[in-house]
Amino acid sequence: MKAVVITTPGGPEVLQLQEVEDTQINEDEVLIKVEATALNRADTFQRQGKYPPPKGASPYPGLECSGTIVAVGKNVSRWKIGDQVCALLSGGGYAEKVAVPAGQVLPVPQGVSLKDAAALPEVACTVWSTVFMMSRLSAGETFMVHGGSSGIGTFAIQIAKHQGVKVFVTAGSEEKLAVCKDLGADVCINYKTEDFVARVKEETGGKGVDVILDSVGAPYFQKNVDSLNIDGRLFLLGFMGGAVTQVNLASLFAKRITVQAAGLRTRTLENKAEIVSEVEKNVWPAIVAGKVKPVVFKYLPLSGAAEGHRLMESSQHIGKILLVA
Repeated sequence: MKAVVITTPGGPEVLQLQEVEDTQINEDEVLIKVEATALNRADTFQRQGKYPPPKGASPYPGLECSGTIVAVGKNVSRWKIGDQVCALLSGGGYAEKVAVPAGQVLPVPQGVSLKDAAALPEVACTVWSTVFMMSRLSAGETFMVHGGSSGIGTFAIQIAKHQGVKVFVTAGSEEKLAVCKDLGADVCINYKTEDFVARVKEETGGKGVDVILDSVGAPYFQKNVDSLNIDGRLFLLGFMGGAVTQVNLASLFAKRITVQAAGLRTRTLENKAEIVSEVEKNVWPAIVAGKVKPVVFKYLPLSGAAEGHRLMESSQHIGKILLVA
């Protein structure tokens, strides 16, 4: 089979489409013939050698895919050969075939094409597990997501609105903010021209928002704390702007603030299966109803992985970038 190989840690040019050994499945896995995979920021860190795959995972990048099941392990009962599915992966999506634990597989939601379904698993599982399962965002509350035009952001806006939440976003251009507004965001803040703390205070009568989802990290930490309401929850998905910061601990006490951080890739199989099950139960009906849609910026062939990484690192994209096998 063909797969995109990281030939050596480095820039996008180190990604090469090569002939590799076929993937084997164990008895609890299914083999998916990949239709498409979606790029995630983590893939670019893996390419640079900063985010190695977990022990036992595929060495090839790709944290989600869609496709057709072509083989099933003997312990697998739910899935059969020919099923059209999408899946959450620990790696290996940038390939023609990938082995996946059966608990991380989802049916393609009605109304979504097989190709576009590749844009759903990572964002749906990330947003549902962090914002809803862990931060307990609920109807009537307020929520801010930084990078509203990213894959995570475009999904978070839609599912939060569907849940009856007032949504605030930050993004770095008027074009990106216009897309966020079209997706349902209530308050759109250009972080390059506006102080998001002041705007949040103004829009909430001085209270702040209830939940914030952030991947910037250090430079935003104190600002995020200052933007939160009493009993506010800050969830960190990454630290693209830096990992070390100073914080005024008194401000956490004063507002009874909860700070949490987590990724998906390193979780146990059981934990991932639980998240996938919750996503199917809570998010999939919203997608089937047309309330939440995949937002795809560009389709590229597998051989265009380097171009996809360059595009992602330029931050010019809105939504997801897909590689079609």
